[in-house]
Amino acid sequence: MKLLLASSNRKKLRELCGLLAPLALELCAPQDVGGIVDVVEDQPTFAGNAAKKAISAAQHTGMWALADDSGLEVDALGGAPGVRSARFAGEPADDARNNAELLRRLAGVPAAERGARFVCAIALAHPGGILAATFEGQAQGRILAEPRGTGDFGYDPLFLFTEPGYPQTGSSFAELDSATKSSVSHRGRALARLVAALPAIRSESLD
Repeated sequence: MKLLLASSNRKKLRELCGLLAPLALELCAPQDVGGIVDVVEDQPTFAGNAAKKAISAAQHTGMWALADDSGLEVDALGGAPGVRSARFAGEPADDARNNAELLRRLAGVPAAERGARFVCAIALAHPGGILAATFEGQAQGRILAEPRGTGDFGYDPLFLFTEPGYPQTGSSFAELDSATKSSVSHRGRALARLVAALPAIRSESLD
């Protein structure tokens, strides 16, 4: 199965490739197929944006296409930045400015009230541009008062993983190596659901 990863984010592509590596898939990036059409991410949910991107990429290329949309939801901010996570501090998207804006808005908020979650929606579209399935994963934590760690990207240095019972608990996502993070991350969990469902999806497409 040849699968297009419909993302122009190099760090995200690297993470997706790592998570999908165990599967017997031929993975392609947009640059491998001459590029894809830019999609306005104007849907109110992560699942809606992921589906829109996957469908557009499949229609444009005639390939199976996978797209994701993910972001951070902070309780004290009423769920913001949510679907605007990548551009929380405005255009163009910039991780450092987004993190600074998050800390600014949470200034003075005590640790107990800084609960947050990472959310990821994964969408898979048939080559004809019909949505095959969507999957969602979440990771629970809280926002730190200052960055910790130097790994990965986005809000990872400010996101402290707090779910009990995991060795990763008490570490920021930026303090974890990619494999260790992926086993509990929102994207890793969403992809695990996709992987579990993929044989049935492929079988149905051949009927």
